[in-house]
Parts: sequence; structure tokens; C-alpha cells
Amino acid sequence: MLKAPAINAFYLGHIEIKFYGIAIFLALLVGLWTTYYIAKKHYPKISGDFLLDLFPPIVVGGILGARLYYVLLNCRFYFYYPLEIFAIWHGGLAIHGAILGGLIAGIIYCKRLKQPVLPYADVISYGLVLGQAVGRWGNFFNQEAFGLPVSQEMVQWLPFKLFIDKFNRPVQFKDSEFFHPAFLYESVANVIIFLLLFFVVRRFAGKKNGVIFFSYLVLYSITRIATETIRIDSVLDIYSVPIALIISIITLVAGVLGLSLIYYKEFRKTKNAD
Repeated sequence: MLKAPAINAFYLGHIEIKFYGIAIFLALLVGLWTTYYIAKKHYPKISGDFLLDLFPPIVVGGILGARLYYVLLNCRFYFYYPLEIFAIWHGGLAIHGAILGGLIAGIIYCKRLKQPVLPYADVISYGLVLGQAVGRWGNFFNQEAFGLPVSQEMVQWLPFKLFIDKFNRPVQFKDSEFFHPAFLYESVANVIIFLLLFFVVRRFAGKKNGVIFFSYLVLYSITRIATETIRIDSVLDIYSVPIALIISIITLVAGVLGLSLIYYKEFRKTKNAD
């Protein structure tokens, strides 16, 4: 059984440290270190110095994008409680916003310094998905990003059931104690995606820039679509369809189109060479 600790913070002097913040901080460290290590060891054409210079813009862009995305989807709440916009330690960082914000910041930075975007998007994808695997545990400590209730029949044998305190349960499920740990399912799936990208896709990609990045979009979108079918905490629905599901479908299509374009160009190049 999984249960978040009753005390979800400790104090460093007079400063309250949240476990959610620690999870996000560790996710950033894991993501940045993974990206840099893989780039130095397996991508000799990637400039390590430029990559280090690229990290701050994409981190800032990612955090701002993640928060802005979440705030916009919960604009009614933040209209009445505007100071909560800055309280990211209470949760509320959306991964779709982080991807978009980091991508925009990275593209702008690369274009300004006349560096190619796709090679750097590829290596950052490794660290991004592994960082997501770590960051998802912030949802555990905040008791959020959980799925449907676990049925009484499943409670006895399901090893990864998540206990949710009464005040964190949706009204319609107030009598249920155990829920599917959707955050855990996604965390494990992200680790699997990293392994697929590194050990499988990388070998088939060869020198084709963008394959890793667009493959990441495809694989993560499929994962998110699957977890959204059991999650019950959508911040916004459009005609009863979670906005995260809609965005995941869009990113899935973008990933497929990106891969198709890369291999179409490769096919045309080979054909012209013949």
C-alpha cells in the first residue's frame, strides 16, 4: 500500500521545505545530468559548453510554461486567490506546459546563436523523460494525480493501491479509501520510454536528427492517453473530455508527422542519389 507521509514538509531554520519541491528539484538534477552525460558520451557533435548554456533558458522556460499552463486552466480559482499563482510548492506544474515552454525557450536560444534545434532536442529528450519519472513522485506527496477507486475485490491483491486522506478525495468518491496510483503508472512508463529511446530508437535513428525527440512525443503521448483514462483529477474538461487527453492526442499527431517528415526526406534523398 502507498500512503503519503502525514508530515509533508520539514523546516530548514524558518524555511519550510516541501517534499513536492524536493521531488521537482531532484527531477531537474536527474534530467540535466542525464542529458549532459549522454550527450558527452554518445553525441560527439553536440557542444557540451553550448548545452550547459542552453540549460538555464529551457529550465526557466519549462517552469514558467508549466505554471502558466496550469494557472490558465484554473483561472477561476486564481482570479480569487491571485497570490496562489506564485505558490508552486502547493503543486500545479503541468508537464505539457513545461514541454511547450522549454521547447519555445530552447528554439529561441538556439536560433539566436545559430545552432541547430533538433540535435539538442534529441539529447534533452532523454533527460526530460527520466526527469518526469522522478518528478511524478511530487504528486504522491501532494496526494494528487491519482486514478479511479480500487474496487473491493482488487483491494486484497493489488500491490500498488494508494490511500488518499478524506479531505483529498473527490466528493463523488468520498467513501473510497484506495485509488489507482496513476502517478506511479506514469513514472514507471517514463522509465520504460527512456530505455526504449536509449537502447532501441537511438540505434535505428542513426544520424537522423529529430528521431529521438519525435519518438519521445509519440511514446509519452500514448502513455498519457492511457493514464488519462483512469485519472479523475482533470483540471479542465471540454465536452467531458479532459484537456490533457486532447493535448496528448495533438502531441501524438505532431510526433507522428515529425517522424514521417524525417523519413520522407531520407527516402527522397536516397531516391535522388540512385
